[in-house]
Amino acid sequence: MHPALSIVFFTTASGAGFALLFLLGLAAPLGLLPQSGWFGFVALATAFILAAAGLVSSVFHLGRPERAWRAFSQWRSSWLSREGVMSVLTFVPAAIFGIGWVFFGETGGLIGLCGFLAAICAAVTIACTGMIYASLKPIHQWHNRWVVPNYFMLGLMAGFLLLDLMIRFWVVRPVGTPLLALLTVLAAWWSKEAYWRFVDTNSAPSTVASATALGSRGPVRMLEPPHTQDNYLLQEMGFRIARKHKTRLRLIARITAFLLPALLSLVALLTAGGIGLIAAALAVISAALGLVIERWLFFAEAKHTVTLYYGAVAV
Repeated sequence: MHPALSIVFFTTASGAGFALLFLLGLAAPLGLLPQSGWFGFVALATAFILAAAGLVSSVFHLGRPERAWRAFSQWRSSWLSREGVMSVLTFVPAAIFGIGWVFFGETGGLIGLCGFLAAICAAVTIACTGMIYASLKPIHQWHNRWVVPNYFMLGLMAGFLLLDLMIRFWVVRPVGTPLLALLTVLAAWWSKEAYWRFVDTNSAPSTVASATALGSRGPVRMLEPPHTQDNYLLQEMGFRIARKHKTRLRLIARITAFLLPALLSLVALLTAGGIGLIAAALAVISAALGLVIERWLFFAEAKHTVTLYYGAVAV
């Protein structure tokens, strides 16, 4: 599939934003975070900006952006519509939670309940985003059990890294956030490796032979391509990435998205003050770069069944 930059940014930024909101909505009412209104403002503003910016960027991939509002009407059958509806619903309890925390210093009672509700809605939103792709049966690299857990774990990893960075401006030497960030990075790495292993060792059941029902007659191949030049389907669904580039980009993603953030989170866990702050900031920067590469690969490696019609042997 063609990896549009707007969708790459959408899936990375909104995932990080909603995951951070999920963590804030759970931890603040339980008293696990600084109760300062300024901390609440910075943390919630970061979550809102990332989530909103990601959602807005997704509109630019539409052929008719002015009709984006119509996506909200198909929530009964479309995961994209459900994701849009849930993302908007999430901001309602999150706004009440934010007002109570920032302006009144309150994170318990009704305000805390709104925080929990915002966390639940944020988690459902991330799951809906993953299901947009996992529900597409013609794309084997997306229609599998690893896609939704990957989306959630990668978002959670980004959320913990951001939270650990921000909390250091209020806590001299935090222990819980860098430890959880380290564990989440390792869990997300394991999940991503499992996904890559699955797509590398399994292929879609559809082939040219099965599509034409001629498999019993021997090897089947296309005699001539249906078009002499690229069309929309080939441009959007026939994008190909060379094996050497895929291997190189996966290595870069492993280093920047997982290895370096894990090592830097360990440094941040063992140190305090300026060194810990710098390590946490570098972990966020490295993870941001790595997640963009990982998400670009997620789209670039996907092969649509329609490419069988254009000469692909299997998908």
